[in-house]
Amino acid sequence: MMSEEKKRYSEEELKEFEAIINDKLEKAQIALDDIKSTLSRINDNGTDNTAGSTKVLEDGADTAEKENLSQLAARQQKFITNLENALVRIKNGTYGVCVDTGNLISKERLRAVPHTMHSIEAKLKQNQ
Repeated sequence: MMSEEKKRYSEEELKEFEAIINDKLEKAQIALDDIKSTLSRINDNGTDNTAGSTKVLEDGADTAEKENLSQLAARQQKFITNLENALVRIKNGTYGVCVDTGNLISKERLRAVPHTMHSIEAKLKQNQ
């Protein structure tokens, strides 16, 4: 029978992952704030009523940029939520355990994708 240590990361290892996640969370929040401020600037600029055909072109570009930024903001918000959920898993002791296989996810994978819930083996099976 496998020892409990092989099924979970140690407190020290979890602290390393927590630091990585908090760092990514901070950077992700700054990026999201930047996207939101850019969106609000576009919205503020869109309120002036200048006449002419250039305004129509600008409106089209503004709309496309707003859509792109909105999608980017949504992806960033999802990333932040995933990171926050990973912190919850650290606290409740389920962090680093693959939800599909029940095995530990490799440290290399967790360092690269600290919010993942899938081992690389499970992820590859999903993509087949």
